[in-house]
Amino acid sequence: MPQATEVLGQFIPLHYHFEMLRDSYRMKSFREAIEATVRPGDKVVDLGGGTGILSFFAARAGAEVWYCERNPELVAAAEKMIRANNVSEQIHIVHADAAEFAPPVPVDAVVCEMLHVGLLREKQIQVISAFHDNYRAAHGPKLPRFIPEGTMLACQPVEQNFEFEGYLAAGPLFQAPADQHDDTQPLAEAAVHHMVWYDKPLRSDIAWSGKFEIAESGIMNAVRFITKNALTVLLEEQRVVPWHNQFLVMPLDRPQQVEQGDVVEVSFRYEAGGELSQLAATLQAVRTGERRTQAA
Repeated sequence: MPQATEVLGQFIPLHYHFEMLRDSYRMKSFREAIEATVRPGDKVVDLGGGTGILSFFAARAGAEVWYCERNPELVAAAEKMIRANNVSEQIHIVHADAAEFAPPVPVDAVVCEMLHVGLLREKQIQVISAFHDNYRAAHGPKLPRFIPEGTMLACQPVEQNFEFEGYLAAGPLFQAPADQHDDTQPLAEAAVHHMVWYDKPLRSDIAWSGKFEIAESGIMNAVRFITKNALTVLLEEQRVVPWHNQFLVMPLDRPQQVEQGDVVEVSFRYEAGGELSQLAATLQAVRTGERRTQAA
């Protein structure tokens, strides 16, 4: 059995971090958010800093940065890359658990990208909640700005093709948010079930029950989970710098035929940072017996 520090929510393998560097959508979104938020002379904390790329963006914007990372392999790699990118004088390397860290001085912004679809698997909620307590104990009640500022969680019933070269295999599927997904048929509009703001008190339990009106007839055999992050809210420009995690399609144990106008109720419960199996074990979607008349 893997140790707790070896699972994805704790120690993501180094090679996976290099794959994240190749994700241009992720990179460009965070670079834009950091460049729009951080000013020369600011002080910034990067919690769970990984390869140091987000610390690099902040340093290049003129900030003094505290990079905090628990994984010793990543710390060693990041220290080497930060030095190679000529920003080592601006970045303090801190080898520590992000959930136990408070910077030595008050800071202007905190970057934390420990995000997975649905806030599953990774420890974003727990780490930022702990940072609230640690920072206030060290520097008083006023918190710095967070990047991302918030996360919107949504879901929708879908008909998903789980057949692969003639082999039926219903299991969790991940989808790039910008791609066309011809194998997925949305059956209703997505519904937002949680909004999380990282400067507010945070709860790790995520539970919801809500109703959908079916817009397209089909076989309801899965629920798609959508996670959209507001990396920074630019009030003066009246815009948000967004970043979507991958979509997650979770199969249902009992597929059902649904018709246009049917009402279905979706419910689930899991802990933020928990495994996909927690979501799968509680996920239900059933017709309620209600029926709504569609407008002509």
